[in-house]
Amino acid sequence: MTLLREHHHFQVSASPPHIYHCLPPPSNPRRATVNFNRAAVHSQPHLRRSEQRAPMACRVQYSIQNSLRLFSSPYPNFPTSLKLSQRTRFRDSKNYLLSKAAFYCSCRTTENTSDPFVLTTPLYYVNAPPHMGSAYTTIAADSIARFQRLLGKKVIFVTGTDEHGEKISTAAVENGSSPKEHCDSVSQAYKSLWTELNISYDKFIRTTDPNHEAIVKEFYAKVLANGDIYRADYEGLYCVNCEEYKDEKELLANNCCPIHLKPCLHRKEDNYFFALSKYQKRLEDILTENPDFVQPSFRLNEVQGWVKSGLRDFSISRASVEWGIPVPNDPKQTIYVWFDALLGYISALSEDEKQPNLETAISSGWPATLHLIGKDILRFHAVYWPAMLMSAGVSLPKKVFGHGFLTKDGLKMGKSLGNTLEPTDLVRRFGPDAVRYFFLREVEFGNDGDYSEERFVNIINANLANTIGNLLNRTLGLLRKNCQSAISVDSAIAAEGSAFKDTVEKQVEKSRQHYENLELSSACEAVLQIANAGNVYINEKAPWSLFKQGDSGFEAASKDLVIALEAMRIVAIALSPITPTLSLRIYSQLGFSEDQFNAVTWNDTRWGGLKQGDTMAQPMPVFAKIEVEAEVKNTSDVITKEPTKKKEKPKAEKKAVEA
Repeated sequence: MTLLREHHHFQVSASPPHIYHCLPPPSNPRRATVNFNRAAVHSQPHLRRSEQRAPMACRVQYSIQNSLRLFSSPYPNFPTSLKLSQRTRFRDSKNYLLSKAAFYCSCRTTENTSDPFVLTTPLYYVNAPPHMGSAYTTIAADSIARFQRLLGKKVIFVTGTDEHGEKISTAAVENGSSPKEHCDSVSQAYKSLWTELNISYDKFIRTTDPNHEAIVKEFYAKVLANGDIYRADYEGLYCVNCEEYKDEKELLANNCCPIHLKPCLHRKEDNYFFALSKYQKRLEDILTENPDFVQPSFRLNEVQGWVKSGLRDFSISRASVEWGIPVPNDPKQTIYVWFDALLGYISALSEDEKQPNLETAISSGWPATLHLIGKDILRFHAVYWPAMLMSAGVSLPKKVFGHGFLTKDGLKMGKSLGNTLEPTDLVRRFGPDAVRYFFLREVEFGNDGDYSEERFVNIINANLANTIGNLLNRTLGLLRKNCQSAISVDSAIAAEGSAFKDTVEKQVEKSRQHYENLELSSACEAVLQIANAGNVYINEKAPWSLFKQGDSGFEAASKDLVIALEAMRIVAIALSPITPTLSLRIYSQLGFSEDQFNAVTWNDTRWGGLKQGDTMAQPMPVFAKIEVEAEVKNTSDVITKEPTKKKEKPKAEKKAVEA
């Protein structure tokens, strides 16, 4: 699509999110014009070759309203109330010389199902080993990735570590090591924990990787060429733990950071700044026209409040920090850790090439489908990051989801506060599936959540050991005793006219919808309801009594067992994004191989998977009930193991560890 209006040449790109490019008129290239993102248009790294050659082939479905808007002004989507940076200057009333910029378009396109589902966690800061807060984000991301794979999507799940900045060099000195040695050690600790938690990431990026550094420098050069970087002095209150200058109005008494509760330091530096204020209006428009860009909705309201209160340019270099990527045009300074780390989402997509570049990285999967982050870094991802991308002419991510905190004593868990809950401890005591299930089931995704060990043990025993594990074990036991572990009739035939089958199908559809909406707790609950209904069904049908009636009750009892086991097969698949190991055990008990389990898709949740003649495995508990050590009163140094009950809770455990 080419629009000619007042001697300006506009090209609309079809790749989502769309970018409006404004080129100077070919007939008079020296004339002062609105010149947006010319370099990005020439290279067009985000467009397929066919789209570069033939812009008229754009597959954009415009509404009449959007089409009219394009022609309503000489400059489509150009905000008339744009706040201009101090470097913007007007030559006359008709011709302008502005910095180039990308425009986010809210036009909807037909979704390309071949596009990968690119999911990212934050790149975790390596000033200290991983804690439960970072594990929570990654567990949630892994569950989303596994669900998307069940749907048949090509998933690129990105995680990694952020390894530059003042806190890193300080932590290294405290540990008696070099920054590189410190980063290597802590980054490996993250990888080890992800292995223990069964995290199925596809890309692990470290910001100390040479490929990442090359892409950061190229991106910086694009923003610099766009006129959005300038040098100036800055004086203010700086939180070392946040790696951010703070406004006095957001600080607590004694200039304490509201997150880390430590006084901010007064600093004055000669830095390079990014012209964030230039993108004020465009960010407002993006947030208004694309309400799903930031989720949950109450986080969107928070971001809109920040933007409407007025954006200020921010420093993107540090003169006093040596451990970082040197500023390309001034090696005496290093690039601000956030400007560096955010680009890890793109550099992670580059293959192991000798000469990585921004264009090839972007073509390998960008834009991201979902950035999954904690709410404390929402400003960086929903304000700074989009503006940076627009400046460089790069498409914006499709969604930023800011989840809540895991708290202890009412405070966010964090390494800086020293109140962390050790995930490795939990995994080794209770197993990865118990940890994954509890935090995703008990914390409504997006809100804050608390951890207490008593609650943890009670929930896991009730849901996984009793409801799910007991249903499978007792049903398989009856089948082995009465049917030699063989399925006597197809599950589809056994359930003809069964109301229980209808219940299962409804809960499966509910769980799918919840997964798609990132409502992970509700997805768990919907799957659990299948197992609850299965227990009720078996109790009501009482197949053990029917078997005692001999031939007259055998057929009905056999069908009842098949129906219950088919429900368990469906539970195994539907819960596999949350509890992959438990689901594999269930599937194996039902006579399937590990390869068969790894090949299942969401379509396999349809009723009818168990067939006549299938042989089940010998029944064994798939999830052992958790028992805790309780101190016996009046008996010195005697420890016994008892099932968890509130009245038997030891004194040491009565104080809930809230996470």
